[in-house]
Amino acid sequence: MKHILAIILSILLSSNFLFASYILIPMDDSQKNHLKSYGIAYWSLQNDIEVDWLLNYKGGSFLTKYYKEIEEECVIRGVSYAVIADFQAQQIFNEIMRPDINMDRVKLEKAPKIAVYSPKNKLPWDDAVTLVLSYSEIPYDIIYDKEIIEGDLSKYDWLHLHHEDFTGQYGKFYGSYANTTWYQLNKNELEASALELGFNKVSEMKKFVARAIRNYVYNGGFLFAMCSATDTYDIALSTENVDICMPMFDGDNTDADFQSKIDYSKTFAFKDFVLSKNPYEYEFSNIDATNFRKVTPDKDYFYLFEFSAKWDPIPTMLCQNHTSIIKGFMGQTTAFNKNLIKSSVLIMGENKLLNEARYIHGELNKGTWTFYGGHDPADYQHFVGDPKTDLDLHPNSPGYRLILNNILFPAAKKKKMKT
Repeated sequence: MKHILAIILSILLSSNFLFASYILIPMDDSQKNHLKSYGIAYWSLQNDIEVDWLLNYKGGSFLTKYYKEIEEECVIRGVSYAVIADFQAQQIFNEIMRPDINMDRVKLEKAPKIAVYSPKNKLPWDDAVTLVLSYSEIPYDIIYDKEIIEGDLSKYDWLHLHHEDFTGQYGKFYGSYANTTWYQLNKNELEASALELGFNKVSEMKKFVARAIRNYVYNGGFLFAMCSATDTYDIALSTENVDICMPMFDGDNTDADFQSKIDYSKTFAFKDFVLSKNPYEYEFSNIDATNFRKVTPDKDYFYLFEFSAKWDPIPTMLCQNHTSIIKGFMGQTTAFNKNLIKSSVLIMGENKLLNEARYIHGELNKGTWTFYGGHDPADYQHFVGDPKTDLDLHPNSPGYRLILNNILFPAAKKKKMKT
């Protein structure tokens, strides 16, 4: 009798295995490690395994065909998952297909090749994107001015702009850090690089790089930028033929009345902004809301918009999360003055009370760009010289999830539902 029961049990287990043909990675509050879940999705794409991104289903869950190797990776990386049968997956698809349900199913087909624009020398701060890419085990290449000027951008699907100053004013750190070793070293290396690449000034080199990035986006590239790389990028585009740098930055005077020479038609996101004329001020313009916001850290939040998954899949993908309320965090560029954002720009996250946008998106011909205010989503006020964030302490950070949504976005292709 015991032998017969053992045989029956074996058959049942075998039967369950045959029907359990999908791996579901939930992305709601049941997920132990949201950040590493993106790494599993990316790893699957690297191994030519298609991934379904289930928009608005359990926080934007991932679904793949069952492979033992994926299950093992989930276990190793501490990612919550469930093995489900064909009929269970079909039930999910049927639910998503309902016209009255704000969900959709998007197929991720190819792992995007990622580049991070970052200096080779060590600076006394960390970049949130490289932190989360490393933590999620998603590979990337570091490139900088030389590689972009030599045309290497065409090798990549997705580009992130490091905490950067595209105006040639060395981050406006002059007032506080001009005499520090790291500031002098960074300034000297940038000046040497500019001369080596055929430019008389760092500001000229940065403007050339900004235009090259614009062409990259125009031709189909995906651009993501955070903190000061957002507003300084637009400032560089709008002042292409205007010298806005004081003598301590480039050795000569600015153009007379440079404010009146700004060409706002060349920018991605911002209009009508006024540049800071004070070289000692740690600010570039009034695009950034840092100096105007009146909010205590415990009440500093911004809110994600809800978009139609079936009709607006792009912003829906970029806003996937297990919560629509995101804890605020500061940076050199913390948030964007909504009055200075172009009407063509899509605001995806904002603080209405402060009249500021935190997360914005736009298109340029074949490509897209996304700007995200603030420096480190898990560190409210990250100062120069602070130790880097330990993401093992923040595996479910909704602020970091927004970064990773942008990583997977280039892999997505709208998938028609099968009945």
